[in-house]
Amino acid sequence: MMNKELVRTIKFILFSVSAGVIEIVAFTLMYEAIKIPWWPSYLTALVLSVLWNFTFNRRYTFKSANNVPIAMMKVAAFYVVFTPLSTIGGNYLEHSLKWNGIIVTGLCMACNLITEYLYDRFFVFRKTIDTNEIAKKKTSEN
Repeated sequence: MMNKELVRTIKFILFSVSAGVIEIVAFTLMYEAIKIPWWPSYLTALVLSVLWNFTFNRRYTFKSANNVPIAMMKVAAFYVVFTPLSTIGGNYLEHSLKWNGIIVTGLCMACNLITEYLYDRFFVFRKTIDTNEIAKKKTSEN
């Protein structure tokens, strides 16, 4: 049987990929189709992605029964740091250095995937992993 943490990591990646699809589609529509500048396109797409990712990873990856507002505040604290750094840094790469906006967004997304997994796993859900009804049901079946 596959290691529980490996399965958790794979689930996180898969849900993050689905959130990434939402982010890149929203970003591309705003940036390429509507011609909104990079940073508001990125910021709007990031918020949509974070909401999706938090909801599914809390329930199915970390199977956490923790207090949703507290968990969301912890995630918000991550994004209080990540969002300005990625927005300012990404805007600099795209606007000042003339990097392709979609490549810059992809780099931001990859950085987000890695850092948010570690933050969620070891801070947000650390003490509440496998405590929701899905985890309890699986435990009672075994």
